[in-house]
Amino acid sequence: QVQLVESGGGLVQAGGSLRLSCAASGRTFTTSRMGWFRQAPGKEHEFVASISSSGAITDYADSVKGRFKISRDNNKNTLYLQMNSLKPEDTAVYYCAAARSDLGGYAYWGQGTQVTVST
Repeated sequence: QVQLVESGGGLVQAGGSLRLSCAASGRTFTTSRMGWFRQAPGKEHEFVASISSSGAITDYADSVKGRFKISRDNNKNTLYLQMNSLKPEDTAVYYCAAARSDLGGYAYWGQGTQVTVST
């Protein structure tokens, strides 16, 4: 059974940092694009960042460019999101996702981890 399990969320003050991790099991994702999404209360699910299977190509939402960095360790089948200079508007549940390859939609989703940024 494929599982994506996020960790690293929590409560942090504005300007602080957090590092999210997403551990994959049940299938290797070394040939798959992976990404992070988030959903804040009362708002729609939104894209945060993605990374190609090799890690060579990354993409970010404009709202997080220059502050967040996505990375992956294919040896550990793990995805990361380093979040710096956090703002209250970054408060959301963050979800890890994986596609079946570098193309196509995201087929696998984690349960999410809460990130709360206080003023």
